Amino acid sequence: MDILDKLAKSKFRNRFHLNNKMKAYTKEKTIDKIKSHAYDFINERLKPPYPKNDGKQTPMKQVHPVFIAQHATATCCRSCLEKWHHISKGKQLNKNEIDYIVNIIIEWINKEMEN
Repeated sequence: MDILDKLAKSKFRNRFHLNNKMKAYTKEKTIDKIKSHAYDFINERLKPPYPKNDGKQTPMKQVHPVFIAQHATATCCRSCLEKWHHISKGKQLNKNEIDYIVNIIIEWINKEMEN
C-alpha cells in the first residue's frame, strides 16, 4: 500500500486539505516554485538531527501549502518522520531522505489540486 493511502486512513492526517486560497497560491506560484519552497522548509526545519522546536516547527494554519501538506503527509516533525516513514530521529537528513520527503509533499499537493 502506498504511504499516501495509509496516511489517508488516519483521522488526524485526513483532516488536512488545501483551501481555495492555497490552491490559488499554488497555481499562481507554480508547482516548481512550491517544490523549491518545500526544499527550503525541509532543509531549514527538519534536516538537522535535533531541529529547533521539534514537534512545533510546522504551522498548522493555512499559511503555506507546504505546511498543510507536511501535516497531511506526516513530514511535519522528526517524530512523525520516524513513526510514519521510518526515518530515524537524531541524525541529519541526507539528500535521498530530503528528496523523498519533498516528493511526498508535492505528490499530496498535486492530488489536492485535482479536487
